[in-house]
Amino acid sequence: MNTARAVTCVVTILFTMVGCSQPRTDQERDQSAEAEERTSFVNRVWRVAESTSVAPGQLYVFLSDGTLVIASPNGKPALGTWSGDGGALTMVEEGIPYRVDILGLSRTEFRIRSHNPGQPVEIRLVPADESASPDSL
Repeated sequence: MNTARAVTCVVTILFTMVGCSQPRTDQERDQSAEAEERTSFVNRVWRVAESTSVAPGQLYVFLSDGTLVIASPNGKPALGTWSGDGGALTMVEEGIPYRVDILGLSRTEFRIRSHNPGQPVEIRLVPADESASPDSL
């Protein structure tokens, strides 16, 4: 399987996982509607638009269960975890936790600074365009 197909499969699986849930009660639907009015980075597929060290086109998905999925057109998808606390996150990649500052969040942009060993890494993410082919990443 080539890399483009692998990325397509991962994104398809993620959308399926996000869409599969038990029926919600009226209260849960109301809470969900309120939450949708607020901007969230969770359960969305984000694409790296620019970064100080992450390749453009790499995909990030912060699933609501705390799973972090990172997919690249040039490598195998990686799984990690994430947790949030106010304006900061902790991302765990390959068993190593990193503190991550949220620099900005809107419906069209998610900017973060990851405090990896060495220099902090800034990443500007944008929503992945569902109509774009993986080859265009």
